Amino acid sequence: MANQLTLSASSTAEVTNDVLSIVFSTQREGADPAVVQSQLTQALNTALAEARKAAKPGQVEVSTGNFSVQPRYMPKGEPSKWQGTVELRVEGKDFDALTKLVGRIQSLSVSQVGYRLSREAREKVEAEVSAQAIARFRAQAETYARAFGFGSVTLRAVELNTNASGPPMPRLRAASAEMAMAAAPLPVAAGNSEVTVVVTGSVQMQK
Repeated sequence: MANQLTLSASSTAEVTNDVLSIVFSTQREGADPAVVQSQLTQALNTALAEARKAAKPGQVEVSTGNFSVQPRYMPKGEPSKWQGTVELRVEGKDFDALTKLVGRIQSLSVSQVGYRLSREAREKVEAEVSAQAIARFRAQAETYARAFGFGSVTLRAVELNTNASGPPMPRLRAASAEMAMAAAPLPVAAGNSEVTVVVTGSVQMQK
């Protein structure tokens, strides 16, 4: 359509992550899958009992992760051993309570540590960044229209896209049993996530 202008504008904000996530895990292997499963179950139950002491809605959330027992095959196709893995995840906003769990959970070892924005924090930042991106879109549309010799613009169509990104969750080597026994509270630095809103649309330029 004549006198139509298509453009985009964006705004980005960095905000400190307010949720810490820690994944504990361990592996067992043996000739009998039932024994391997029993060992994993015992390790998980011991860790769960400790984690649940610190559980508090929104502050320390506890959930189980992967639990699997798989065969390891010989060249002739027969299983030689059975290998199993179990995971426990704790996450929330109480960094102090979460990091202290590292020293108290001894049947599992830390395998991953990560950070993210809570839904409330993300929605608050998105609202602020969206307002900034929209204001930039409108200002650019009016500036470009004047440059083309038009006096005003009317909005025809608009689309908002939001993206939040943070650092990847690192995987750590599982600690030995001796290290787990002596583990101190985990030192953490939450870092930041970026929240970006992109406004794309078209306006009708008018004389």
